[in-house]
Amino acid sequence: MSIGVCYFPEHWPAERMEEDIERMAETGIEYVRMGEFAWSRIEAEPGEFDVEWLERAITLIGDHGMQAVLCTPTATPPKWLVDEHPEILQEEADGTTRHYGSRRHYCYNSAVYRRETRRIVGALADRFADHPAIAGWQTDNEFGCHGTVRCYCDDCASAFRTWLRERYDGIDRLNEAWGTAFWSQDLNVFAQVDPPRHTAASHHPSRLLDYYRFSSDSVVEYNRLQTEILREADDDWFVTHNFMSHFDALDAYDLSADLDFASWDSYPTGHVQAQRETVSRDELRVGDPDQIGLDHDLFRSATGSPLWVMEQQPGDINWPPYSPQPGDGAMRLWAHSAVAHGADVVSYFRWRRCRMGQEQYHSGLLTQDGAPDAGLQDATRAARELADLGETVGDSLSVPDAAVAIVHSYDNAWAIGIERNTPDFDYWQHLETYYRALRRRSVTVDVVPPRADLDGYDAIVAPTLYLADDELAARLDDYVAAGGELLVTMRSGVKDPYNKLHDAPQPGPLRDLVGAEIRRHESVPAELESAISYGGERFDSRVWNEWLSPTAEAVDVLGRYEGERADGEVAIVRNPVGDGNVTYVGTWPDDDLASALVGDLLDRADCETADPLPEQVRFARRDGLTWIANYRSEPLAIAAPSDATWFLGGSEIEAYDVAVTDAPPTDLALNER
Repeated sequence: MSIGVCYFPEHWPAERMEEDIERMAETGIEYVRMGEFAWSRIEAEPGEFDVEWLERAITLIGDHGMQAVLCTPTATPPKWLVDEHPEILQEEADGTTRHYGSRRHYCYNSAVYRRETRRIVGALADRFADHPAIAGWQTDNEFGCHGTVRCYCDDCASAFRTWLRERYDGIDRLNEAWGTAFWSQDLNVFAQVDPPRHTAASHHPSRLLDYYRFSSDSVVEYNRLQTEILREADDDWFVTHNFMSHFDALDAYDLSADLDFASWDSYPTGHVQAQRETVSRDELRVGDPDQIGLDHDLFRSATGSPLWVMEQQPGDINWPPYSPQPGDGAMRLWAHSAVAHGADVVSYFRWRRCRMGQEQYHSGLLTQDGAPDAGLQDATRAARELADLGETVGDSLSVPDAAVAIVHSYDNAWAIGIERNTPDFDYWQHLETYYRALRRRSVTVDVVPPRADLDGYDAIVAPTLYLADDELAARLDDYVAAGGELLVTMRSGVKDPYNKLHDAPQPGPLRDLVGAEIRRHESVPAELESAISYGGERFDSRVWNEWLSPTAEAVDVLGRYEGERADGEVAIVRNPVGDGNVTYVGTWPDDDLASALVGDLLDRADCETADPLPEQVRFARRDGLTWIANYRSEPLAIAAPSDATWFLGGSEIEAYDVAVTDAPPTDLALNER
């Protein structure tokens, strides 16, 4: 439970370094991350290395009782390398070269760039091996940022053909799997396969899906190249990578298999604007706790280990549409929320606002002249509080224990994104609908891929299992038959893993499990009213309606559409399978209906839950402690048992504040003031 900071000594006069590092130690910082964009300073000319400035910083960090986290500098290849080898640059789908001048301009499949990566990473790893002040490494920086997972250059074309040869037993098998007879797209040899470059009309969906898979695999392979070099140099180092919020071009589960733990970069007031059309006043000040929590839980679940927040928003930031000042105490609130969801370290980005370059309007813990900014006070306080908690309950907390999992799939996000069939469908937002319903009841949630081991979970929520096959159906059937409670949602079982419609009606191989098939479906614009009757109440629904037809006598019809074209049609069913049940929801429910559905699911699974919480208030349980996070601009009061111990704060919690108690969420209640 530690605080860190991101530091760029190369941006400042050398004489300032010692003062900066001394102030970091006084703040309570324990980890200092450096070097992710420093290649041109580390190697100003080919083969001419200068790392004395970096080594001085590392040594000073160690002298002040802190530890350094180094980054491989491969996100920003220097100009001399681009001039010598312009073939390392990425190409967009229309053939436009992504030139030098910002960052992330290299191609993952460039043999030249992989060679240069081995050289620079190997040189740094060898130089700093066994340095006592270095805790570990971050590979590169935010793989895929700025839309750079997918490159369309000749190197990628060649690598894609090789990737396909390894997965298909001959070109005839590829033609069959993709369905290339459509629009005369049959192929004679693998050499005819190109990346999905610019075309007059849309691309073949199967070709696109495989290219998305290939591109993600290319990043995974490139990352593995780096992790192997680092571990060979010093196997005491940890190796991590900093992922991004709700980023679906890169499969984080695959890449995390080569990491000791996953990290991610948290910017709550920016992400809520980037990912939502409508943002509340409180969300503009502190973000959405469920949006943040989903990312925490995903990256914790990706390795099954405590995560790091490698970049935590320190104040106002430069890249969202609007940059309001975060609420008073927000940076402290975010740190505690991260720890509650399984973070061991929260590292603020950055130490000091920069005076140059593309991020001058991105704040730091200090202003550009070295004066304290709002984030410094929050970081100092959070560091002190987390240290006090560590002394009280132990420095190392275990990973949060989840009885419920939500199934999340990059394959499904890619495939449905290729053919959304409505501008209103967003895979992440649909996932959030159910995640939010679970978190309203203070349930700890694992976020897992479809291939994960589901044994041990009392309940599973599986939104939009768009790509499904017999193997997935059998695994889910085994889980439910053994007593599991499963909730599956609309647009499931639509296609096979190659992105082709099943021969059978939707939900394809999930039909027997669900106990129903889809008779018709429609996308629902806002102009068409859509409502559901469920449990004797009327709820709103939106985006997508499926008309279900039960196929088994034991199926219970739980909900029907009301009004419009689908009036009276079946919308929600429950099918008993063995000792468990499967609920299928054929629409996108409003928050109240999602809460009711999830509440009934948890009741059947005999999961302990708290009373539903209002928006912007959340309880999170970790290792015998409950964090109460108030993301509202109004104070709140908590009713707790008389013998509850308060390790931080108390039952009266101010706006944008947090408290920690040993009472479980099930023993807590909200009393509005």
